[in-house]
Amino acid sequence: MFGRERIEYKTPEQVLLMRRAGLVVAEALAAVRERAAAGVTTGELDAVAAEVIGDRHATPSFLGYHGYPASLCVSVNDEVVHGIPGPRVLEPGDVVSVDCGAIVEGWHGDSAITIVLDGAAPEDVALAATTERAMWAGIAALAAAERLGAVGEAVEDVVDAAAVEGLNGGQRYGLVEEYVGHGIGTAMHQPPDVPNFRSRDRGPRVRAGLCVAVEPMVVRGQRFTQVLDDDWTVVTGDGSRASHWEHTVAVLDDGIWVLTAPDGGAEKLAALGVSIAPLA
Repeated sequence: MFGRERIEYKTPEQVLLMRRAGLVVAEALAAVRERAAAGVTTGELDAVAAEVIGDRHATPSFLGYHGYPASLCVSVNDEVVHGIPGPRVLEPGDVVSVDCGAIVEGWHGDSAITIVLDGAAPEDVALAATTERAMWAGIAALAAAERLGAVGEAVEDVVDAAAVEGLNGGQRYGLVEEYVGHGIGTAMHQPPDVPNFRSRDRGPRVRAGLCVAVEPMVVRGQRFTQVLDDDWTVVTGDGSRASHWEHTVAVLDDGIWVLTAPDGGAEKLAALGVSIAPLA
């Protein structure tokens, strides 16, 4: 009988190195958020992140990864993930998902945010808020989980509840299944997969040293996607708008720590009844 792919469990010292990478990512995304506005190009946002990463003596995780040509992924409106930054000019009301990764001494951090520009429809604001809330619910579930599948269950619960509340005009949100969270450490993508939905496979046991990226992708229409001719940009199949949020999370002996959140996730998780673990 075949077993699961080998998971790279981290020592506390290795988690601290990943925390350094995570803080670089957090700084880069904060700078991008501050710069993002109508009239700015996605390429300008990429330059902002590249400067922050370089100034911190880190290396972009994405640049050159399987030939990817930029430091960020910037996905606008119906683009779900892997949008290549360039000359596209942002417009009022755009929904802009920004994914960033950085490497410090061989260890990776990975995080994504959705920025909703002024002038957006209320349904688009709700989409981004729902996706962020689903991400935090998944992270909170990880704190007490026996199996990794608890993350996807928590994410799907939030997405389903939001639709019932009428946040998408009475329609069900689409929860993208083709792209999932992942293990992370000495490589950006490692075992295990972290689905954002319920699965018969409950996943591996959760134990100290597990480091994963939790990253739900939610769309206002159907969940199905397609890849554009650039072989990178993933768009919704029906042209509906999308949101993507992500954090890198470490499981420690006494709980969890969100490595790409400046406060370790303390404020968001406290609101969900979860305390973060001490990080030396």
